[in-house]
Amino acid sequence: MQKPSIFFLICFILQYFCCSNSESFLGVNYGVVADNLPPPEATAKLLKSTSIEKVRLYGADPAIIKALANTGIGIVIGAANGDIPALASDPNFAGQWVHSNVMAYYPASNIIVVSVGNEVVTSGDQNLLSNLLPAMQNVQNALNAASLGGKIQVSTVHSMAVLGQSEPPSAGAFNTTFGDTMKALLQFQSANGSPFMINPYPFFAYQSDPRPETLAFCLFQPNAGRVDSRTGIKYMNMFDAQVDVVHSALSAMGFKDVEIVVAETGWPYKGDPNEIGPSLDNAKNYNGNLINHLRSKVGTPLMPGKSVDTYIFALYDEDLKPGPGSERSFGLFRPDLSMIYDAGLSKSAQTLAPTPMTPAPTAPETPVTPGPTPVMPAPKTPTTPLTHAPTTPTTPVTQVTLPQGSGIRGTASSCKPLHSLLLILVTILAFTLVEVHRE
Repeated sequence: MQKPSIFFLICFILQYFCCSNSESFLGVNYGVVADNLPPPEATAKLLKSTSIEKVRLYGADPAIIKALANTGIGIVIGAANGDIPALASDPNFAGQWVHSNVMAYYPASNIIVVSVGNEVVTSGDQNLLSNLLPAMQNVQNALNAASLGGKIQVSTVHSMAVLGQSEPPSAGAFNTTFGDTMKALLQFQSANGSPFMINPYPFFAYQSDPRPETLAFCLFQPNAGRVDSRTGIKYMNMFDAQVDVVHSALSAMGFKDVEIVVAETGWPYKGDPNEIGPSLDNAKNYNGNLINHLRSKVGTPLMPGKSVDTYIFALYDEDLKPGPGSERSFGLFRPDLSMIYDAGLSKSAQTLAPTPMTPAPTAPETPVTPGPTPVMPAPKTPTTPLTHAPTTPTTPVTQVTLPQGSGIRGTASSCKPLHSLLLILVTILAFTLVEVHRE
């Protein structure tokens, strides 16, 4: 009776170390508003050479979905804003959409989420807004009919402008204008176990308050921290503050258990001369330190001990995007597949020394004497740092919203050397135990 016990114990230990090596929280946005992108097959190989495990598409490009087949990479596909009215009014159209864009490729292509629309709630389009939930419901019903309801989630992506109160993080609340809509959406998402997807950008917060201390706070660099005046919790970086604002807003509406997914975040590595913030160093520091923060699994002060799934904006520059230069300068890789700078995402990357940063504490601290605004910069309006973003196009190709995320500093394999060593040791131990037991 002891042999099976030892065997299963060994299997459990091996599985633990293998799973602990996973970085399933790391994703990337794959936009295609460009005329110079490499073939999807080349991109799939590129992704496999990195520690990126999830990809978010803004549409459902067949070539890309097919190229990602049998890679194990999780895929978020998008239903365009323009499809929402038809998805809402016609269950048969929703069924055909699911058949053509999901069932035709699943499970070889690991589709994990269908995102219905992009930043619809804050688009100002009342027709889209009134049709959003019915569209999501019909897509969900179509997935259920295909026995995929428990395997593929249905969500929609929001800008930070859905928030009406963002200061301090513990007081986060949704804009009352969207109150009924958000409650109905969250009831649907809670019932179906789908994530609340949102686009926090510390980059915009810095543009609203371009002080050196704000930059350090946004880039996860050493700084004095900012104290939540209600809880006494000191925040050491803007990302945690923004994510916790969303958590507080969900909690205030009674949906604290709905998972948060960061659908976009990033920093441009260059921009126009009059733009504040874009630079190679800033992009490298923000994205690299963000990834190190996620890998640490320290979490946020209000959600400690876990890392939210985070999709960096973006895989490539998109040279056809309108707007300031920064809009076209968030890519991690060039069209020839070379790195714009060493992001540390390669599986073979060596461990690099990250910019020193202090983990966010989980215990409250006594508020400091009055100084800068506690957690967020002091903009002219309370929500500017969280909600400022470019206008979001709504066509399938151009519905990419906030500027595309860029580079990464840190390592693709920060924890892998240790895990590999432990795995070897555990394997040796396993064989030793088996041999000893045979004797």
